[in-house]
Formats: sequence, C-alpha cells, structure tokens
Amino acid sequence: MRAIVLPGDGRVTVADVEEAAPGPGEALVDVLAAGVCGTDLELARGYMGFRGVPGHEFVGVVRQVRSRADRPLVGARVAGEINIGCEECRLCVEGMARHCPRRSVLGILGKPGAHATSLSLPVANLRAVPAGISDLEAVFIEPLAAAFEIAEQVRVERGDRVLVLGDGRLGLLAAQALASRGARVTLAGRHEPKLETARALGLEACRLPETPTPDFDMVVEATGSAQGLSLALRFARPRGTVVMKSTCAGPTALEASQVVVNELTLVGSRCGRFEPAIEALAAGAVKVLPLVTAELPLESGPEAFQRAAAPGAFKIVLRPA
Repeated sequence: MRAIVLPGDGRVTVADVEEAAPGPGEALVDVLAAGVCGTDLELARGYMGFRGVPGHEFVGVVRQVRSRADRPLVGARVAGEINIGCEECRLCVEGMARHCPRRSVLGILGKPGAHATSLSLPVANLRAVPAGISDLEAVFIEPLAAAFEIAEQVRVERGDRVLVLGDGRLGLLAAQALASRGARVTLAGRHEPKLETARALGLEACRLPETPTPDFDMVVEATGSAQGLSLALRFARPRGTVVMKSTCAGPTALEASQVVVNELTLVGSRCGRFEPAIEALAAGAVKVLPLVTAELPLESGPEAFQRAAAPGAFKIVLRPA
C-alpha cells in the first residue's frame, strides 16, 4: 500500500509499505480521509525520534475483521481512538488505556498511522460515525475529543472566563468546545485571518499582545510553541488554572515562581473520549468545515506537511484515493 513515511531525518516521503494484517481483536480499515495535525509536524521535526507512518486523525471504512462476532462491522464508517493499551495493567483495568505504560499509539508510538491507504486498529477502539457527519467533519473527531477533554479534567462553570492562547487548529476547536459548555471564551493569536475565522464562528478574538486584563479563570495553552506556557502563566488569575495542550519537540521553559506565588493549577491535557466530539458534530454545536484549508491526495504528502506548517493554515486533509 502507499503511505507517507517519515525517515527520521526531517524529510517527508511517500512510499510503498507492507499493508498491516489485523491481529486478534483488530480490524483492517480503508482510510477515506486523514488530517495533518501539529503532532505530525513535530514528529517530522524529530519529536520522540519517530520513524514510520504518521497520522492519527482519520475516518475510514472497515474492510476486514478477525473475529466472527465483529463481522457486522464490515462496511461501517468509523473513526478510531488512537491509544492501544495492554488490557492487563491497573490503568487499563481502570479505563485509562491512554496512559498505559506499555501502550502503542496510532501514528505516534509503535503503530503505523493513518497517512496511508489502510490501517489496523483494535475493534474496541473504533467508533461508528453517524451518517449526518461528513468525511471532512469526521476527520476532526480525534482533535475535537482532545478539546472536550479539557472540560472532563477541569470543572467548567457557566460564565467562567476562559482564554485560549493560539489561533490554530486546536485553539479554535478548544475555544468552541468550551463555549459550548457555557464558558465566556476569548481566543488570542497573532494571525488576523485566523482571528477573523474565529469571529465568524461566533467567538470573541483578539491579537496578542492586545489580550485583555490577565484575570482569567482558565487559560488554555494551544500555541504549539515552547514559549506558550510562559505566556499562559501571565494571564491566569490567582488560583486559576492553566491547561497545557501543546506538544513540542524542544524543551519548554517553566517560570515556577509564577505558579507558586499565584497558586496556579497546571493541568496537562492530551487525548479525550470520542463520544462528546461525535455528539457535538452531530448536533452542529461545533463548526469544523471552515477549518479545512485544503484537501490533497496522499501522494502529495510532502506538500501537505509543508502547507500544514504555513502560518495561515488550519487543517490539511489527505485523501488516499
């Protein structure tokens, strides 16, 4: 099959690779569409020493399963949760497979990803995509789930003042997700066209450094920059919460004195359950189609990564066929 391959030297290539054979409890899924996200870009830059097939935001159709009991899934349109736990450790038993110390992660750690014509995943990771959600919208289920994870980790009260730092893909999803929970959200960034998109989605948006008075109940750091956390600490009120969403290849500076003096709570936030994202997309509570910058064929993988890294880009979607 064809796939995007990151050799580990900074290049993005497209090559023939062996198609994954589904193991016990797994399904083989033909990819309909897959997104290029910030983590993919960091992997290409050397994050985690990654080599292989990236990609974890996808929608596809189940082609093959191993178990007779799973045969009704064949032909179903699905998205897939990306963390694959060992199913034996305490964290897996407690329903936290995404933190399993022996986990593999689709397109990130030990599991070839979705920037390919097909992939394999455990059936337990698959979630049916309702007919009312288009393929393009379904590509956003995984990152939108990560956005809704914030509200599952931190109590969000109606009327809470929330600042989202970062006007990129994740920032706009997080801002919409938190606004749908009743928070008063301000999105801050450096790119006026992206801020205009945010305003068109009904969000309050402003340019940095014109951010309002630093007294927010919660600050979500989604800049994708190693400097983002230091900036976020400046805008949280005393005893406020800073949620860290960025994944960066390089070191991140932490001004610990600000955390101590202002008694801030720092929350690391990664993946989330798919159900809130699917419900929000089905209900139209979150709009994602304005965030699709371009659709490109899989064979244009190098161009897709280059365009995804451009300052004005939101989501680049790859189409295998």
